[in-house]
Amino acid sequence: MDHYDSQQTNDYMQPEEDWDRDLLLDPAWEKQQRKTFTAWCNSHLRKAGTQIENIEEDFRDGLKLMLLLEVISGERLAKPERGKMRVHKISNVNKALDFIASKGVKLVSIGAEEIVDGNVKMTLGMIWTIILRFAIQDISVEETSAKEGLLLWCQRKTAPYKNVNIQNFHISWKDGLGFCALIHRHRPELIDYGKLRKDDPLTNLNTAFDVAEKYLDIPKMLDAEDIVGTARPDEKAIMTYVSSFYHAFSGAQKAETAANRICKVLAVNQENEQLMEDYEKLASDLLEWIRRTIPWLENRVPENTMHAMQQKLEDFRDYRRLHKPPKVQEKCQLEINFNTLQTKLRLSNRPAFMPSEGRMVSDINNAWGCLEQVEKGYEEWLLNEIRRLERLDHLAEKFRQKASIHEAWTDGKEAMLRQKDYETATLSEIKALLKKHEAFESDLAAHQDRVEQIAAIAQELNELDYYDSPSVNARCQKICDQWDNLGALTQKRREALERTEKLLETIDQLYLEYAKRAAPFNNWMEGAMEDLQDTFIVHTIEEIQGLTTAHEQFKATLPDADKERLAILGIHNEVSKIVQTYHVNMAGTNPYTTITPQEINGKWDHVRQLVPRRDQALTEEHARQQHNERLRKQFGAQANVIGPWIQTKMEEIGRISIEMHGTLEDQLSHLRQYEKSIVNYKPKIDQLEGDHQLIQEALIFDNKHTNYTMEHIRVGWEQLLTTIARTINEVENQILTRDAKGISQEQMSEFRASFNHFDRDHSGTLGPEEFKACLISLGYDIGNDPQGEAEFARIMSIVDPNRLGVVTFQAFIDFMSRETADTDTADQVMASFKILAGDKNYITMDELRRELPPDQAEYCIARMAPYTGPDAVPGALDYMSFSTALYGESDL
Repeated sequence: MDHYDSQQTNDYMQPEEDWDRDLLLDPAWEKQQRKTFTAWCNSHLRKAGTQIENIEEDFRDGLKLMLLLEVISGERLAKPERGKMRVHKISNVNKALDFIASKGVKLVSIGAEEIVDGNVKMTLGMIWTIILRFAIQDISVEETSAKEGLLLWCQRKTAPYKNVNIQNFHISWKDGLGFCALIHRHRPELIDYGKLRKDDPLTNLNTAFDVAEKYLDIPKMLDAEDIVGTARPDEKAIMTYVSSFYHAFSGAQKAETAANRICKVLAVNQENEQLMEDYEKLASDLLEWIRRTIPWLENRVPENTMHAMQQKLEDFRDYRRLHKPPKVQEKCQLEINFNTLQTKLRLSNRPAFMPSEGRMVSDINNAWGCLEQVEKGYEEWLLNEIRRLERLDHLAEKFRQKASIHEAWTDGKEAMLRQKDYETATLSEIKALLKKHEAFESDLAAHQDRVEQIAAIAQELNELDYYDSPSVNARCQKICDQWDNLGALTQKRREALERTEKLLETIDQLYLEYAKRAAPFNNWMEGAMEDLQDTFIVHTIEEIQGLTTAHEQFKATLPDADKERLAILGIHNEVSKIVQTYHVNMAGTNPYTTITPQEINGKWDHVRQLVPRRDQALTEEHARQQHNERLRKQFGAQANVIGPWIQTKMEEIGRISIEMHGTLEDQLSHLRQYEKSIVNYKPKIDQLEGDHQLIQEALIFDNKHTNYTMEHIRVGWEQLLTTIARTINEVENQILTRDAKGISQEQMSEFRASFNHFDRDHSGTLGPEEFKACLISLGYDIGNDPQGEAEFARIMSIVDPNRLGVVTFQAFIDFMSRETADTDTADQVMASFKILAGDKNYITMDELRRELPPDQAEYCIARMAPYTGPDAVPGALDYMSFSTALYGESDL
């Protein structure tokens, strides 16, 4: 296709063969397109009373292009620009292109500038896009549209005519017979088709063009000479011209559609009749198959061998896998055909289909249900028979396995039971042999179940008529006889082992008694040695006294321990006598313990040596603890005096800071004397520090004689010094505030009385609610409304700038003095400003230097420098700037 084709064109037309691309720029094609597209445009523009002569020139200003789109679409476009400038033309063309794009057409490589510049290929491409969208796209024939629909329509209309074979929109139309056939099919009176000759294409083409222009109002868009003289006529030109025939004969197309509708109805009837016949035949075949299959499934004669029954099962599986699935499909298809037929008949307003008797869907379903019921029973029977044969085979195999296992277990057991290894065994070996024999007896009892199972399996095989029952019975009898013999030998060996055990039991009891008494005695001696050698750490005299008492109790047990030692050695001596008297084979030592009499005697001697060493260590530690106790009492006696003294002084200072007796100067003098008395107490603190140093050197960590530690005393002493200094500083600040603000002693007394009254907990501070109540008592109007809350918040920001949640008396005094004195002072200062300013309403820096002392003038100038600079007098201060410089924004 041409390079100017839009992307939307590809949605309606597919590219032809590769060789077509070689002719895309063929001048003959361009000439045909010019003539065809110009005639097509004029066929619509004449409805608006205008036309074009040169397709690439007449559309350059966009006016006729917009008019063409309005005519073929029946819609109004945006108002065109009437100017003659290039920008007006581009605007009009863009409006036309935007309208084409709004109809779902994606324009590719076609821009307004190319159309305005008269680019013929771009202009032809644009017109072809319009033709595709408004003349060809909506053509629909038998579910095909656009180019394919138009081609199918031409093929349908020209099919009855000889020498006409429409396969495309180029060489199929060169002989002119296609155009003549279209006209003759719809208007046979206009052309005598029988006189036309295939070898005279010019006559055929001119005849069709002239008749179409004269009688069908289709303008002559093609030249017969161009078509005949071109190897491959332009496809777009042919399609454009043929689409005019389609639209001209659309009325006839409707009649043809009606005829096709009747044909479809007849075809539906024929299809329905065929469905009925198919249903009857399929139903008959299916019912006959069911009738033949049911007797085969009802045959329940059992087979005698597993192979035969497995063959029956394989046949049944073939039936389920190969024979039945096609029938299931046939039954499903039968129901589908029946439902489809009934639906088609209902949609066609035809009576419902009634199959012949016995061939209804319900009859087939009933027969199928019987088949499946018999099939289910047959399958159950097959499985039961196979299970029965499998049971026999399983039992026989189980018998062989159990018999083999039992025979393997009994192999060598008789020889083992006949051994006399117990005659030369020791008591421990006899015990071991007895344990081993008991384990064998348990194993023998456990195998009793297997023997009984073997006999039961043999009995069941006999009852089920197993073919190899004789060999099973013989093997079972042999196993039972051998089992009885093993039981007798087991009992005989147990009796022999028990007799030998009694012979050695006395010696073993003595060994055991020795071990039972030697072990705890040995542990006692080891524990005693560990305790006697253990280093001890004590911190109080009570602890060392406890250790001494425990040691004395231990020494009291030594005589009884010596008696136990002699008793243990006596047991060992008795064993030695029995071995020598009865010549008993006692290989090795005592099996119950490794403790020898020599070890017992050695450890006993060591214990006797450690006792006096422990006595000496306890005596020395007792003396050290007595010295530590004296240090504790000495420190406790002093700490119990100093601690309460510090607490008392703290409370007295608190009362002094709250209570107000006399003038502030009297209070300050009293506090300084109080501070001096506190400082004079420092030597006692230093003496306590010395006692604490001795306690630390003695590694004493607790003291029951006092609750005070040196750390407590230090912290209390530091707090006492800090509190008296802070209290003195507060009184000094109050004096400074009183003198600076001119507050009388009566006012100070009133402020202190009010503050103390609301200081309920005597903490020296007021909480927010207490402070609020105090202000109200002094005459402040602070309500609970938003205005009152805002005012109180402002006051709290002054007295508690760090937001600690408390108000000190000093902050309270500062606030009250500010409230009573700041207003008068500010008024006096601002009145002085007005005197210095005079009528000017501002003060210059030179005036300040002249009126004030030098040091104060420089300080004032530095303070006010950031606020100078009115536009009228640079470097001067007006009234507002002066006030802001001195008192800040909040005081204005």
